[in-house]
Amino acid sequence: MALLAASSCVFAVLFFFAAVEQVSSKKPNIILILTDDQDVLLGGMTPLKKTRKLIGDLGITFKNAYVASPLCCPSRASILTGKYPHNHRVFNNSLEGNCSSKAWQKTQEPSTFSAILQHHCRYQTFFAGKYLNESNISLEFLDSRTKYLPFFMMISTPAPHSPWIPAPQYERNFLDVKAPRNSNFNIHGKDKHWLIRQAKTPMTNSSMNFLDNAFRKRWQTLLSVDDLVEKVVKKLDAIKELENTYIFFTSDNGYHTGQFSLPIDKRQLYEFDIKVPLLVRGPGIKSAGSNQMLVANIDLAPTFLDIAGYDTNKTRMDGMSLLPLLNGKAKNVTWRTDLLIEYQGEGRNKSDPTCPSLGPGVTNCFPDCVCEDAYNNTYACVRTIANSADLQYCEFDDSEVFVEVYNLTSDPHQITNIAKSIDQEVLEKMNHRLMMLQSCSGSTCQTPGVYDPRYRFDPQLMFHHGPAAPKLFHKTL
Repeated sequence: MALLAASSCVFAVLFFFAAVEQVSSKKPNIILILTDDQDVLLGGMTPLKKTRKLIGDLGITFKNAYVASPLCCPSRASILTGKYPHNHRVFNNSLEGNCSSKAWQKTQEPSTFSAILQHHCRYQTFFAGKYLNESNISLEFLDSRTKYLPFFMMISTPAPHSPWIPAPQYERNFLDVKAPRNSNFNIHGKDKHWLIRQAKTPMTNSSMNFLDNAFRKRWQTLLSVDDLVEKVVKKLDAIKELENTYIFFTSDNGYHTGQFSLPIDKRQLYEFDIKVPLLVRGPGIKSAGSNQMLVANIDLAPTFLDIAGYDTNKTRMDGMSLLPLLNGKAKNVTWRTDLLIEYQGEGRNKSDPTCPSLGPGVTNCFPDCVCEDAYNNTYACVRTIANSADLQYCEFDDSEVFVEVYNLTSDPHQITNIAKSIDQEVLEKMNHRLMMLQSCSGSTCQTPGVYDPRYRFDPQLMFHHGPAAPKLFHKTL
């Protein structure tokens, strides 16, 4: 099967196996399939018919799944450690941003979920593909593993990351598809931080053609991911492990294609970049379920350890185990109502040759001088989803100390920044919550939040099975 070529972020492929003793009873197996740069709001799951049928329809789909940072390296570090970026200290894809640095390898890697599964839970572990940031997909492990031991397998596909090289058999698919022209497509973000305001509106024809072509090829590469998922499921069935295996499908971050006149990238605070797909099937999960709870990639590590029977209180992870939400046994679980999103921008000390007028500090610039990142594209956000509020509050570490606030109930495409019109009491509450989350660690990151602090999980309301989940958030501020 042909898959997308490896991305420009280069890290070693790791294959590791645990030396363990034979155990009398086998725990559930776990598989994580992680895509790269796959959006969920702009149709990113549309090409994945087999994935939706084999995982989503036979398991649960999380409708409000987010990443702690919308970029490869910090997001993958959060998946591996179960921690926010301010705790694992990986802030962007640069070595200066601590991506796969010696400090990371020494301080964080030994406490990743894979290390714990190996050394404390008697799991065989296998990795194929892109680590913190190459691809060598293989299912031979499923044949060569030690049969009486449980296993964890992570398959990290480079698709749909650039350079968007589809398998030959899929080069003619989706030829009529274009990037969605939704309400925030190709409009000027006049009340947003300066990096959004510098975009050209309307976009040039060359940029429009480029992003439409990229969108089409991204979908074409995802067809190979769909084949991979089918192959994994069929293999598990053939070796009689399917019923004892949890399969997780998600992405490291979202993606934008023309929103607010930014051609293509991630790194922004908006829903299209921070929201991701999350589908899970496995033992005890009812078919065709959907869940509206606010979950994040920091929850994956504690979930894997919980499935393996490890006491997650020993780890000081910031995330929460999703296992009670998966098996429907959470009758009195207190769940969070907000999450922290963090990003530290990258930028050069010298001017970009394509955009000298913007001065030093910008990067990822297009020929028509629209830049996707800058050193002061550095922000922290609180994303709140509660019974009485669906909000996002963000502060920038820049000369403007810029603030962006969105009411996603009335403005789901985040067109209008209400920072100057929202009630001052709400601003103060969100600011206080942001400061608290930016300094949290472990259990202090898991408190419900400023809205509905006594909120309790109601399985009848939040864990829905059927064609559509109930709509929960309607009130405006």
